[in-house]
Amino acid sequence: MSNVPELDAAGLPEELSAVDQLLHRGEANPRTRSGIMGVELLDSTPEWERFRARFDNASRKVLRLRQKVVMPTLPTAAPRWVVDPDFNVDFHVRRARVPEPGTLREVLDLAELALQSPMDISRPLWTATLVEGLADGRAATMLHLSHAVTDGVGSVEMFANIYDVERDPPPQGEAPLPIPQDLSPNDLMREGLNKLPRSIAGNLLGALGGAASVVGRVVRDPISATRGVVDYARSGARVMGPVSEPSPLLMRRSLTSRSEAIDIKFSDLHKASKAAGGSINDAYLAGLCGALRLYHQAKGIPVETVPMAVPVNLRADDDPAGGNRFAGVNLAAPVGVVDPATRIQKVRAQMMRKREERAIDMVGSIAPVLSFLPDSFLESVAGSIVGSDVQASNVPVYPGDTFITGAKILRHYGLGPLPGVAMMVVLVSRAGYVTITTRYDRASITDPELWARCMLVGFDEVLALGGDGRATPASFTVDVPESTSTSPNGSAPQ
Repeated sequence: MSNVPELDAAGLPEELSAVDQLLHRGEANPRTRSGIMGVELLDSTPEWERFRARFDNASRKVLRLRQKVVMPTLPTAAPRWVVDPDFNVDFHVRRARVPEPGTLREVLDLAELALQSPMDISRPLWTATLVEGLADGRAATMLHLSHAVTDGVGSVEMFANIYDVERDPPPQGEAPLPIPQDLSPNDLMREGLNKLPRSIAGNLLGALGGAASVVGRVVRDPISATRGVVDYARSGARVMGPVSEPSPLLMRRSLTSRSEAIDIKFSDLHKASKAAGGSINDAYLAGLCGALRLYHQAKGIPVETVPMAVPVNLRADDDPAGGNRFAGVNLAAPVGVVDPATRIQKVRAQMMRKREERAIDMVGSIAPVLSFLPDSFLESVAGSIVGSDVQASNVPVYPGDTFITGAKILRHYGLGPLPGVAMMVVLVSRAGYVTITTRYDRASITDPELWARCMLVGFDEVLALGGDGRATPASFTVDVPESTSTSPNGSAPQ
């Protein structure tokens, strides 16, 4: 990648999209904070100076890692990404140590502290922390960035520069330093003021032209034009509207969260999905539904469906790594269905139907309007837009083995934000394994040990469709029993 600053069509630093602006503004509020994180388990501990240098070099190649957001003092212009003239790699690349012999549980708890803390929005919005002291000489990394920087799929491309495909590759050459950019909030405000008359005129002409075009279509074919507007509105209602009653168990929200994860062989989940005529994503969501069913039953509050939001990747092959390019679909997740094959088919039918909606990117369409709302309104608006108890993402990473400064990545766990939901679930497929990490609000999931068992059993139900594959507790997780079978009536393990 080039070290020339990213510019827009007018030769100016790149503007934030309306969606990225919303995510950036959300960083100030703990209930709308948008941090995403990848926790990687390494088979050895990298040498610190090499680790630091690798990220410094990556930040020279991928400009977004050196760019900060400049907000205008008054909203006369869109915020811009600019290369930070005060970039300090030692702020972004950090090291921590857990008491030996450390476990993944302690790493996940460290990750929670980072995700629950505000990012410094005056700097580039990412950090990379090397966690030392794990058992058997192992280590972990925590790659933390704001969702305003990119989405999960984009982050895979953005951080590709830090990895090798062999343990001891030839040394890398040092990339040149990017050209810093001095742009203050006042400068950006004045720039917007100077362009305001032209912007108003251009927007007015654009609006008049658009209105004339619409009127022309209505005059030529009023029935078709009206039907198109009505069809889009109906599609938007199906995309954004409620699909299921919320779960009584998952209603409460707080400011504390916890993460729990399991490991599955990719081949086992693949065989199970094919046995039921579904995809990896269908089997993943069906396993999650099974875990939710078992938890609700154990708590004495069985439910048939739970509202679940599933992001759909809209990123094209030639899109840059930065920025967010996804849409969300809402499912009535079939939690009450006991048979795992039937769950897979029900999930698949809903996903296929929702992907065909004309208004699938409705949030992107209304984001420019939402970006003008005061901060005090964003939290309530975000909650009403999400309208789900659970969000579930699927992020494919690298199919083969990868290394960072001599250490092999054994597992990769994805932790997402909780934008008004009770639980964020992230599937990461990497190097022959699937990891499924649930990050949940502790006011909604109040029994962590029970939930950990329900995850294992819920996914074992699905894996049994393809053979004898089993889900296992995430590597180094402590005090979580091995997976056991459910009782004949489908009740949760006690």
